[in-house]
Amino acid sequence: MIFCVEDDNGIRDLMIYTLHSAGFEAKGFMDGSEFFAALQTERPELVMLDIMLPGDDGITILEKLRSNAATADIPVIMATAKGTEYDKVIGLDTGADDYLAKPFGMMEMVSRVKAVLRRAASQNRPKSLKVGNLEMNKSQHTVYVRGERLSLTLKEYELLHLFMENPGIVFTRDRLLQLIWGSDYMGETRTVDVHIGTLRTKLGECGAYIETVRGVGYRMEATL
Repeated sequence: MIFCVEDDNGIRDLMIYTLHSAGFEAKGFMDGSEFFAALQTERPELVMLDIMLPGDDGITILEKLRSNAATADIPVIMATAKGTEYDKVIGLDTGADDYLAKPFGMMEMVSRVKAVLRRAASQNRPKSLKVGNLEMNKSQHTVYVRGERLSLTLKEYELLHLFMENPGIVFTRDRLLQLIWGSDYMGETRTVDVHIGTLRTKLGECGAYIETVRGVGYRMEATL
């Protein structure tokens, strides 16, 4: 759900229509009072917030959002009048995730919304992954089996990361080549088998988590 706080009825209706057309749920509010009333019953994934509003302006609303632990991490895109660099700076310093300069195109708006939501999703992902006795710390690029740290090559780490983030999903050899080695890689699928073999060996007892799906490829299941 995306909340759009904009006092111009025409602009607000167009924003909501465009977001709906792009596959998003969206609701519109003409001022901070309506917006905060809606926050009592629903938490949006993102807020589109105009700076020039009746009552509390957008900066004041943003400050209230960021000062409340329940709403502090909601992504916010500010809408500023064209050429008002001061408003952009104040908005970003106050905690806005992005801004749009009016008048802005609807396709640009959708593109910014998708980009901010992607960043927010990335930041909210867990920093560690755990499957059975196998644990990966993504921020440190480290892997442990029963608390003992392993030494992996970059490709081994990337393969393991892909499997651990997608347990139960079967990946064909061709798909693994594309995802790990790149679409322009000219090597053979045998490369995947070799790396899977060495990765299993290094994982020891946890190597059995990487299952061979005969005639298809590989998947990760915690079986021990």
